[in-house]
Amino acid sequence: MNTQTYIKSISLALTLTFSACSDHNHDHDHDHDHEHELETSAKTEVSATHTDEIILEYEKAKAAGVEVETVSRGKFHGVIHTSGKVISASCDETAVVATISGRVAYRTHVSEGMKIASGATMFAITSADMQVADGDPIERARIEYERAKRDYERAQLLVKEQIVSQKDLEVAKAEYESAELTLQSVKRNRSAGGVVISAPKGGYVKQCLVAEGDYVEAGQMLAVITQNKHLYLRAEVPQRKFGHLGSIRCAKFRTSYSDRLYDITDMGGRVQSYGRSAEGGSAYIPVTFEFQNTGDIVPGSYAEIYLITHDRDNVISLPITALTEEQGLHYVYIQMDKDGYRKQEVILGQSDGDRVEITKGIKPGDKVVTRGAVQVRLASASASIPAHNHSH
Repeated sequence: MNTQTYIKSISLALTLTFSACSDHNHDHDHDHDHEHELETSAKTEVSATHTDEIILEYEKAKAAGVEVETVSRGKFHGVIHTSGKVISASCDETAVVATISGRVAYRTHVSEGMKIASGATMFAITSADMQVADGDPIERARIEYERAKRDYERAQLLVKEQIVSQKDLEVAKAEYESAELTLQSVKRNRSAGGVVISAPKGGYVKQCLVAEGDYVEAGQMLAVITQNKHLYLRAEVPQRKFGHLGSIRCAKFRTSYSDRLYDITDMGGRVQSYGRSAEGGSAYIPVTFEFQNTGDIVPGSYAEIYLITHDRDNVISLPITALTEEQGLHYVYIQMDKDGYRKQEVILGQSDGDRVEITKGIKPGDKVVTRGAVQVRLASASASIPAHNHSH
């Protein structure tokens, strides 16, 4: 082979080799770019599909107590939201008073709120070793006894001479026997440490007005016992709501020490009265309800009160438990499908402490989470945290 022919053969081989390598690299780059485009497109599609959806599997939601209510329009009442106080009914209160003057001694532990039985000993009053305005009770009882005895004995003689009637004799006898019993009782109580003061009725001690060793006068109040069967709820209504007082038909309230919501209607309650004017220049008008105590309401406690007025039609409302709050805004969770939920901001209207009016954000037919909204919210938070990938 001559030199020229050899050079041509080498040149042809190099050309074929370069062409093959170029075709291979082009195909590889094209396939890689196409694969990257498909992956990016798939990721974009998934992201667009699940941007607003919260995934909480049905079985997990059921286990967490998630409940859903289908939204519909219906009746909802007007509400006046205010505050007030629970007070004892005067007909349920009994005063414990001193029967003689003297110093008070506790015969048993007496404190406000304790339960006490009718006839139970509460105090003893003694006048021993002290001068009191009315004198010693035993001496006074003895003098009264001797006077009644003389009157009775004289009447016995005079009735024989028909100077006094048989009726006058009977009166004298009764006074004598009464004075004798009083003297015996005072002597017995003195020997036991004083005149015993007992509870006239059973109930609860509302107030204890004396301390150990206090000096009291006969007739002075020592304590107040309440049976707590009847209670009053006194609501303070702003004057601007005066025109709505006539439409108030019942109330719901929540005490300062409990989250439980009480309904006056369930406790046999009713409107007892409402003020016709503001008291003492106050900006509020009192509305008073009477109801039966269920046994766990403390008289004197303050309350958050929802006064229920006339019904309104065509209103969307939800249980309070459906709401969550973030930075002053209120949200609910709408069920999109079996496992999917969507967070929705809502605007609130009036609330009766149990349900709340929704003026904007949802519509009839929406399926809203009414229980377990916090669990759905937690699922939303966990879904927003990106998982760490160890693949490199």
